Amino acid sequence: MSWGTELWDQFDNLEKHTQWGIDVLEKYIKFVKERTEIELSYAKQLRNLSKKYQPKKNSKEEEEYRYTSTRAFLATLNEMNDYAGQHEVISENMTSLITGELTRYVQELKQERKSHFHDGRKAQQHIETCWKQLEASKRRFERDCKEADRAQQYFEKMDADINVTKADVEKARQQAQLRHQMAEDSKAEYSSTLQKFNSEQHDHYYTHIPNIFQKIQEMEERRIVRIGESMKTFAEVDRQVIPIIGKCLDEITKAAESIDHKNDSQLVIEAFKSGFEPPGDVDFEDFTQPMKRTVSESSLSNSRGDGKSEPKFGGKSKGKLWPFIKKNKLMSLLTSPHQPPPPPPASASPSAVPNGPQSPKQQKEPLSHRFNEFMTSKPKIHCFRSLKRGLSLKLGAGPEDFSNLPPEQRRKKLQQKVDELNKDIQKEMDQRDALTKMKDVYIKNPQMGDAASVDHRLAELGQNIEKLRLEVQKFEGWLAEVEGRLPARTEQARRQSGLYEAQNTSAVNSCAQDRESSPDGSYTEEQSQETEMKVPATDFDDEFDDEEPLPTIGTCKALYTFEGQNEGTISVAEGEMLYVIEEDKGDGWTRIRRNEDEEGYVPTSYVEVYLDKNAKGAMTYI
Repeated sequence: MSWGTELWDQFDNLEKHTQWGIDVLEKYIKFVKERTEIELSYAKQLRNLSKKYQPKKNSKEEEEYRYTSTRAFLATLNEMNDYAGQHEVISENMTSLITGELTRYVQELKQERKSHFHDGRKAQQHIETCWKQLEASKRRFERDCKEADRAQQYFEKMDADINVTKADVEKARQQAQLRHQMAEDSKAEYSSTLQKFNSEQHDHYYTHIPNIFQKIQEMEERRIVRIGESMKTFAEVDRQVIPIIGKCLDEITKAAESIDHKNDSQLVIEAFKSGFEPPGDVDFEDFTQPMKRTVSESSLSNSRGDGKSEPKFGGKSKGKLWPFIKKNKLMSLLTSPHQPPPPPPASASPSAVPNGPQSPKQQKEPLSHRFNEFMTSKPKIHCFRSLKRGLSLKLGAGPEDFSNLPPEQRRKKLQQKVDELNKDIQKEMDQRDALTKMKDVYIKNPQMGDAASVDHRLAELGQNIEKLRLEVQKFEGWLAEVEGRLPARTEQARRQSGLYEAQNTSAVNSCAQDRESSPDGSYTEEQSQETEMKVPATDFDDEFDDEEPLPTIGTCKALYTFEGQNEGTISVAEGEMLYVIEEDKGDGWTRIRRNEDEEGYVPTSYVEVYLDKNAKGAMTYI
């Protein structure tokens, strides 16, 4: 099967077909290019997706990745990053092995095709030239033969005419002979040209054209083979990364199988366990004996003795009553203002609005009534930061010994701090050892350096190590103290816890009595200072520091100027617009906020309140 013998007369169609073959090859190259672009885009999107969900450094998200489920998710993100890398490999290999190679091959193919068809056109032009020569020789032979016949006829006519001279007859005879000779010469030339043409034509159709067409056929077959090999390479490039992609998927499966729900549950316990014991039972309060009510040791509504116990907060409570109730609501009820606010001024003039004498003290409302009011009212979350301001507990940030945390969390923090300090000590010791070796080298080889140059640094490292060791001892002491308190509570410990809660209760009652001296129930200066010395920060910060500030429930406009001279109040100017964060509870005081750091109570009669209609229980005071 050869194009030269089968398609000897299809030169133009072969030219069109080979051009179509090159177009197909270029189309396939374009297809592969677009595939590589898709792979790159897909890999980029996968990388961006993986990066988007990676935990941010030094953020709270990093703490979440201690759970097996989140660690498995992190492993999935890392494997997806490797997965994206394999798609980049696919794109690179297809570009180098297919697109680049085929692009160069197409250029070579175009040059080869051009050369073959140029030879074919040249052979076609040669045979056409030979055919034209044959036609010209044939026409000349035909013409000479006709002229020889006419000359012969003219001679015969002259020879038969008796009136023609003998010389004219001889001239006609010679002319006829000349024409016959010319015809013979033309005949011989025509015969020679015909033989030559037939030879050229035979060579053209049986040698030259078959050779050219055979080369074109081989070129086309090479193109077909090449595109087939490229398609195999196309599949092989994908197949080469399948094992690696399979490993990525296997790692994702392995990470998923490593998820341990029991371990995660244990981690939640370790993260949030306080170390406190649940509160004891609340005893029955006999209200038939109004002057002498007895309550349990864990009650919040009475203090031990004759009601004159001092606000003494000896240590951290081990039997709290508040684990599942809104504690800010409770403390707000216990500390909200009892004292009526000053009456509004007779006129709007600021000079006529003194913060005049406050009304006489009212009889103290029983604490149990306050507690009952809380238990029957709908809980509402309050910000404990404002509560601390109301109680005048001028507490700092987190103490160094983490005493603001529950025992279990405190133990973990102290252990973590000890481990960090030990690591720092090891680093400093490694540096000291290295400098010591360097000093020995300098002593043995003075030309390498001055041994005295490292003495200062060695002294600094020694001091640093000593400081760090002191820090370790300090934190280990606190850690030993905490670990000594963590074992299961005995009955004696439970009684001590009840006693402490009773002291807490008496302290709160005492605070409620002293609260009448100011609108927000804060202590006097002497009392607040005493309490600062006796109340550790741990009683509050461990429970409330993470709560959010109170939301605004409306706005208000100051009708008169109010000079907030007592603790817990805030000064306002006439016409000033502020935010309302707690409405009047019936005691004549409204809690407002100017900004994040300035909030307090003002008399309700001094402001015009506009509560948000969407807020629960919202009411409008004018």
